Amino acid sequence: MNLLFICSENRLRSPTAERVFSAYPGIQTIGAGTGSSAKTPVSWGLIEWADIVLVMEKSHRDEVAKTYKELLKGKRLVCLDIPDHYELMQPELIQLLKERVPKYVRLATVEK
Repeated sequence: MNLLFICSENRLRSPTAERVFSAYPGIQTIGAGTGSSAKTPVSWGLIEWADIVLVMEKSHRDEVAKTYKELLKGKRLVCLDIPDHYELMQPELIQLLKERVPKYVRLATVEK
């Protein structure tokens, strides 16, 4: 399953989600951002690639839904409601992601 995580600048929240969930078997992840200076900007190709698009805030959901309306047909667009208050790989951010993402994505157990 291909998961696309979207935040504003693709520097903190979506890269954290990308790293955390790429460890799960059968899951491929990419992080992207809606901002003009995003490290990896959201694109038609990324939306097309994704099975599920997970955004951090309602503003991201609204922008993605408006810009990529046609490509989103048949795909899930999910808002995780995670504010921009966290650093890269911050334990509290990881915990929030691990609580919220499995509500929308079936995850196999990670081997340690």
